[in-house]
Amino acid sequence: MAEPERTIHLVRPGRTEYRTCWELQRQLLDLRSGGAIGDVLLLTEHDHVYTIGRTGSEDHLLANGAEREALGADFVYTDRGGDITYHGPGQIVGYPILDLTAYGRDLHHYLRDLEEVAIRTLARVGIVATRIQGYTGVWVENEKICAIGVKTVRWITMHGFALNVSTDLKYFGRIIPCGIFEKGVTSVEAVLGKSVDTEDVVSILIREFGDVFGAKMLSGPMPELRGMEHAAPLREKIHKGETHAW
Repeated sequence: MAEPERTIHLVRPGRTEYRTCWELQRQLLDLRSGGAIGDVLLLTEHDHVYTIGRTGSEDHLLANGAEREALGADFVYTDRGGDITYHGPGQIVGYPILDLTAYGRDLHHYLRDLEEVAIRTLARVGIVATRIQGYTGVWVENEKICAIGVKTVRWITMHGFALNVSTDLKYFGRIIPCGIFEKGVTSVEAVLGKSVDTEDVVSILIREFGDVFGAKMLSGPMPELRGMEHAAPLREKIHKGETHAW
């Protein structure tokens, strides 16, 4: 008997405040853990924010409170792996809520798959990107273009990746990104030297994500989410018709 086809549903709540989207992730993870929904890829752009993971150091945040206020950037301690990073407009942030039981329960392999999605996406827009031994993420020469930091709960994933497309790189100048002193940060626009439509890159990334994970990317609203009245941020998006898939 043939194995059932893997499916991943795309949820796109639009631009989000980090804490609200973090809560949305937790709600989706609870639903996935309980079997109420299938696998999900949550794609968003965040308002300006610096986040520090479980193994991070506040010493790597160079901007003081007044500077962060002038930059309009929030500051959040979060529960993902990794050190400090920046999220903001023009950056594709992906939060896969996947049950790794279907993918071999191999966290190392999962991280390499996320890197592969970014590498293939960038290749499609004309950028040669690679891995660097000893570091997580995707690089163009000596500059990081895609950061990755994840968490698993009973083999269900949350958090994920951030791909810089038209990101304002000045915000990275006020941190030591990922705690790495000797390397820089770049974006698709910086590498190509021209304006790039983030939505065009999103479309490519969705296709590459499905190919790498061997899954069909579902389109349309998730019927399983209807009636989830306890999930406030999620409920608001559903009622506005903003939770949808490609």
